[in-house]
Amino acid sequence: MKSLFFAALLASGSAAACDAPPPAVIDIVANSYYSDSHHSVIDPARRASNIAHTKPIEDFLGHVAQDANGGDAACGLAWLAGWAGQKALLGKASSEQAYYVRKWTLGGLALNYARIQAQAAPAQRQAIEAWLRALADEVVAHADAHKGGRNNHYYWEGLAVTAVGAVTGDRRYQDWGRAVFAYAMGQMAPDGALPAEMERAAKALHYQVYAATPLVMMASILDLHDPRLDRLVAFTVAASADPSGIARRTGVAQEPAGSAEVSAIYDRHAGRPQAAVAGRLWQPRLGGDLRTPNPLEHPRTAQPQ
Repeated sequence: MKSLFFAALLASGSAAACDAPPPAVIDIVANSYYSDSHHSVIDPARRASNIAHTKPIEDFLGHVAQDANGGDAACGLAWLAGWAGQKALLGKASSEQAYYVRKWTLGGLALNYARIQAQAAPAQRQAIEAWLRALADEVVAHADAHKGGRNNHYYWEGLAVTAVGAVTGDRRYQDWGRAVFAYAMGQMAPDGALPAEMERAAKALHYQVYAATPLVMMASILDLHDPRLDRLVAFTVAASADPSGIARRTGVAQEPAGSAEVSAIYDRHAGRPQAAVAGRLWQPRLGGDLRTPNPLEHPRTAQPQ
């Protein structure tokens, strides 16, 4: 049965051919799935449990991303407004992993919303943006309360809050994101390696790439150019092509990890020619199609070779 809120949206004609969104997820249930001290070995049963619990959230974000990237913008906005009206994802978090899910999802929601924001009705904008701000407040509160080790999770929190600040025009969120970016640059090794990610044994390369991804997107949204980021990206891309250096550094053979997402975002912000990559570059948590600049980014025109 459609919610009364969504039925009103349908009646207004804003989502004429759109299915109602699934019931909003209020409390987030998720669990960690690594079985070793380096968080590098996945326990299949725990991983399957986590996927099952978070699937409704991932499916919702995936649907919104499809609609925001050339699909039905009106439907995507109706889904966002529907969950906003029910205060989705603002309930209890069952674990640290649940907090991770909240920030990953928030970043994707804000970046996909940016693609269709101009088509939103005033009431939709008010509801969606108030919801995004409320989620950003929760992410900031959690991050500020956990001031221990800062790794890729902190950078994804920074991206989520930065994206909300950019899409709503709220500078306090953008300023918080700038502080996260500055922290990342300050703790980076001279060669571009991120120390916390180098502690992840066989997944050190994977997490170097995973940590670099939100940082390059934050830099583009905030229009930051920093030689330290250049070194981070150069190290990450080179290590992705040849993991032997990280393998020697960690003493563990590395699992393969591609860096195409990092390069796509970084290259257009730096004004470099886009690297040729076969296949689709699709990531709902980063706004969907990474071959198309997000409206929040600041791409530069590529200089001739």
